[in-house]
Amino acid sequence: MKLYIGSDHAGFEMKRELITFLSESGFDVVDCGPNVYDPEDDYPDYVSVVAKNISEDVSKDIESFGIVIGKSGQGEAMVANRFPNVRCTVFYGGSKHVLMLSREHNNANMLSLGANFLTNVEARQAIELWLNTKFSGDARHVRRIRKIENIKI
Repeated sequence: MKLYIGSDHAGFEMKRELITFLSESGFDVVDCGPNVYDPEDDYPDYVSVVAKNISEDVSKDIESFGIVIGKSGQGEAMVANRFPNVRCTVFYGGSKHVLMLSREHNNANMLSLGANFLTNVEARQAIELWLNTKFSGDARHVRRIRKIENIKI
């Protein structure tokens, strides 16, 4: 399975550790940047690359997932959710049940992590749980996702 990952400076070190972990776990990991630490970089530049890839893969019926990492994960999710077919959820600690619900009910295909609130171990555990949780496929959830996709502004 292809997994796109990106961050900004706040998530740079966590991203590097997660790439190693995910590659060793058998995922085809695509690093969408940054490639070097820059304390002045801007998360939209890298998050948009991840989200664009997910959006395009969904439109081609290719299953892939994205992970983005920033200070809180909030802004990263806001950028990602501007792209068609992207459903990005945020996790920065607390109950991991929210991770399961984001997959089971919302079929989330991107995960935004708050690096300032998670250890690398917690981030790995969150990703494992999130990736191993399947979409329920229940009619009500499919209906709701279609309604989201059909919103025109």
